Amino acid sequence: MPAVNNLVGRTLGRLLGLPPHTTEYEVVHRVRVPMRDGVELVADHYRPLTANPAGTLLVRTPYGRGYPASALFGSVYAARGYHVVIQSVRGTFGSGGDFIPFDHEIADGADTAAWLRDQPWFTGSFATMGASYLGFTQWALLTDPPPEMAAAVITVGPHDLSGPRWGTGSFGLNDFLGWNDAITHQEDPGRIRNVVRMVRTKRMLADATAGLPLGEAGRALLGEGAPWYESWLEHPEHDDPFWAQTRLHSALERTEIPVLLLTGWQDVFIDQTLEQYTQLRRRDVPVAVTIGSWSHGHLLTKGAPTVLRESLGWLDSHLAGNGGAKRSPVRIHVNHGGWLDLEEWPPAMPEQVRYLQPGGRLGDAVPPDTAPASTFTYDPADPTPTVGGRLLSPVGGYRRDDKLAERSDVATFTGDALPQDVHVVGNPVLELSHSCDNPHNDLFVRVSEVDSKGRSRNVSDGYRRATGDSGTITIELDAVAHRFRAGSRIRVLVAGGSHPRFARNLGTGEPLLTGRALRPATHSVHVGDGASRLRLPAGAPPSPH
Repeated sequence: MPAVNNLVGRTLGRLLGLPPHTTEYEVVHRVRVPMRDGVELVADHYRPLTANPAGTLLVRTPYGRGYPASALFGSVYAARGYHVVIQSVRGTFGSGGDFIPFDHEIADGADTAAWLRDQPWFTGSFATMGASYLGFTQWALLTDPPPEMAAAVITVGPHDLSGPRWGTGSFGLNDFLGWNDAITHQEDPGRIRNVVRMVRTKRMLADATAGLPLGEAGRALLGEGAPWYESWLEHPEHDDPFWAQTRLHSALERTEIPVLLLTGWQDVFIDQTLEQYTQLRRRDVPVAVTIGSWSHGHLLTKGAPTVLRESLGWLDSHLAGNGGAKRSPVRIHVNHGGWLDLEEWPPAMPEQVRYLQPGGRLGDAVPPDTAPASTFTYDPADPTPTVGGRLLSPVGGYRRDDKLAERSDVATFTGDALPQDVHVVGNPVLELSHSCDNPHNDLFVRVSEVDSKGRSRNVSDGYRRATGDSGTITIELDAVAHRFRAGSRIRVLVAGGSHPRFARNLGTGEPLLTGRALRPATHSVHVGDGASRLRLPAGAPPSPH
């Protein structure tokens, strides 16, 4: 139905403010793609009806070939002259074999590229694109890039899922279980049944993350799905050989292909995106990064117009060869500010130091060496709750955290009202003089902004697993570009956990899979003589490109 497809392309393009479409297209469904082991994967081919196609795009996804993939990848790009192949990865939505997360993406990606090479309509070169897991499939292909691969557009895409590394420091319990539950049920029949289950999932997920031991509690949620769950819990360390297939650092060392990276300050994988950018830029690979004030899910919703426009520009330059508009290597959105074009990340910024002080204050003055420590007790039976932050879950992102700051198991340090705007661009660092009566303890730290009305919202987080019993601990917080407005105050929060974003430290040293016993941990934050301090890359906004 080229006419209907053309209407979809026109409408979506207008809604998202995209360049005008150039052609009609048709869709060939359920194309079979053979793998080396005899398994066949299923793909849909969006074929532009033009004698001069712009190029070929490959999208490999575990989430199905219907909406939103059909619209955001198929319709948008086919209507602008690209052949688009949207393929369901092994074991999903009609593709053969069993779905085991991350295990087959290197081989299956290579076999799909070899299949593309033999198609009569193939344009001679191709690019890849996609978000999240779809980004991982791209890094898998980039571990040994095919000669025809000309570009990649990777949106919130990790290259390392060992541990699994959903976030920094500890096991990402809420996202891990939530994602596995979603994957388990994504192909269940019946829309009404799925709606009912979605309503129940929030409560079921809360029960699963609260239950102990984690193995039993998670299995009660997952049923017979996600059979890999227990083995993942048994291997929580990211350097365990068990995770070899999920660590694709070789792609960062080998690829020479132009890569566009897109992410958000509140994306769960922003640390990996910035590592990707840094390594590729160091090797002079053509690379650019755009970072918005978005969470993981925002990249395909509120961030979609920016993502699609910049993706089209990148493909126009590096695949279609039309010499698209030049862009800066780094494009960032300053939260409470605007967009900035930069030559590098991080930009050169002066450092401002603020000291944690007695009485819950944060200021420029160094406290006397006699200043008393701030203490709090973390109780794993009533763990400090997660409020906002870098989550896959829609409850993540920027959230009010006033109630979190008021809890007795959180140490809070708040500065005076700022006389003028302060731009923080880079990674804040918290140096914490810390001791604890239990060597099995974690530290969660946060920088928040308290506005002129006393409302507090998160800005940047950090986490450290199993810190030990005492010493000075340096925690690098999440990268950020944030304007603290004049009249607002900077706040530091220190806690013993953030549950269920991170699996709670039980305080006993028992394994995550089977641990049941709980032991509290009393923490002391020492502030005398400036022992604990916040270092901010802060000042006037960085010079734009």
